[in-house]
Amino acid sequence: MDAQEQLQEVVHRTPLQTSKTFDERTGHHVYLKMENQQKTGAFKVRGASYKVACLTEEEAACGVIAASAGNHAQGVAVAAAKRGITAKIFMPEGTPQAKVEATEGYGASVVLTGESFQEAYQAARVEQERSGATFLHPFDDYEVMAGQATVAVEMLQQQPDLERLFVPIGGGGLISGVAFAAKQLKPDITVIGVQSAKAPSTYNALYKKGPEKLTSVSTIADGIAVKEHGRLTYTCIQKYVDQVITVEEHEIAQAMLLLLEREKTLVEGAGATALAGLLQTCHTFEQQQCGVVLSGGNMDLSRLPLVRKLANPKKVVIA
Repeated sequence: MDAQEQLQEVVHRTPLQTSKTFDERTGHHVYLKMENQQKTGAFKVRGASYKVACLTEEEAACGVIAASAGNHAQGVAVAAAKRGITAKIFMPEGTPQAKVEATEGYGASVVLTGESFQEAYQAARVEQERSGATFLHPFDDYEVMAGQATVAVEMLQQQPDLERLFVPIGGGGLISGVAFAAKQLKPDITVIGVQSAKAPSTYNALYKKGPEKLTSVSTIADGIAVKEHGRLTYTCIQKYVDQVITVEEHEIAQAMLLLLEREKTLVEGAGATALAGLLQTCHTFEQQQCGVVLSGGNMDLSRLPLVRKLANPKKVVIA
């Protein structure tokens, strides 16, 4: 794959880690793709780096502009710095401080605006029209998807026997790339997309369960807090993804704490969403080799008390 060759010197080939804890909890053989250990702490650097590498000299000379809930911002900042071009990133006002500081640390300028990715995206588009910079979409772009697809290529190289993949969905760039690549390499593999029940735009669209364009999104999984799915990604999801499910806030929080306590690994809300999906559905299918994408680890540690609170919803006691 061209993208994988292009990225070999740029991104980490992250571990595919086994887990006795999750094998026993689920009754399956579980393999965790540790993208929380990726450069910038998330898979997004793959798509951003490949997209930046594909820019013409003319496009690069204009500088780049992007909108991001956090991790794409860091990927763009790193890729732009590596190529020696300027980067300006628009991010939602509620973006964890750790992601903002990291993005600035990589050399990009940051503008905080709006409740969610959509407002940041609209502001970035206005600025792009004004400045003439090259816009780098975080998910709805074939070259970005191709970069993200390298996650699946690596997973199947590391464990060719994988039968079922669990992948988080925000705008859909990661799962589009993963599902396309996985189905090319292993047509009978099952790909499950997992969304937060508080940001279910793709789930709603596929199953006609509610609005495709959400008016508000508020979830511990801020990295996938997207009000509207991508156009290109949705077509890909329809074609290559077998099922999309949703998980509740307490399920995401429980997965985060389990990873921290049992695996000694810090994963952000969006990064734990796919594991929450496996834990929720593990009893619904026969024993399989399950790959789970832990998509990122950029969590603001000040949010740990909130995670603990969410993971232990109060039980109603009937007298």
